[in-house]
Amino acid sequence: MAINSTINKVSITISDMDRHYYQSHELTMAQHPSETDYRFMIRLIAFILNANEQLSFTKGMATDDNAELWKKSLTNEIDLWIDFGQLDEKRIRKACGRAKQVIIYTYHAGKAQVWWQQIQEKCQRFSNLTVSHIKAEGIEAMLKRNMQLQCTIQDGELYLSDDESSITVTIDHL
Repeated sequence: MAINSTINKVSITISDMDRHYYQSHELTMAQHPSETDYRFMIRLIAFILNANEQLSFTKGMATDDNAELWKKSLTNEIDLWIDFGQLDEKRIRKACGRAKQVIIYTYHAGKAQVWWQQIQEKCQRFSNLTVSHIKAEGIEAMLKRNMQLQCTIQDGELYLSDDESSITVTIDHL
């Protein structure tokens, strides 16, 4: 018998001073059985960093044809494609060919540096690609089935808090 995904409800208030975006979002996010708590929270951070009314989660890990997060236009064109981890060149090329903007977020420092050194030269040709590394130590401790979070983004740093804790997340552009 297959293990089902865990459904998490997230209520988040975002104050992004860098983009002048101030909004609240009610999200229902599925955590795949093979997905770690840390990676789940990285997906949430990526949503926060790119928050927009049209930004949505896809089937993600369950399919090779979709981004994990994307923003589509009214004409169904992909304006923003967001993926995670150390992707192979084929997937990056596919994403860059299908979307106006592609963002890859890495989240394991050692693995990400090695991967980026190996693939950086091949990615130079993609003008619509951005690769960033998220440092969010201890973020998985905030994960609950029902979360109420407040987020402030200022000068490239993300401050995330709930009733019990507060974490500073930094983003390094590779």
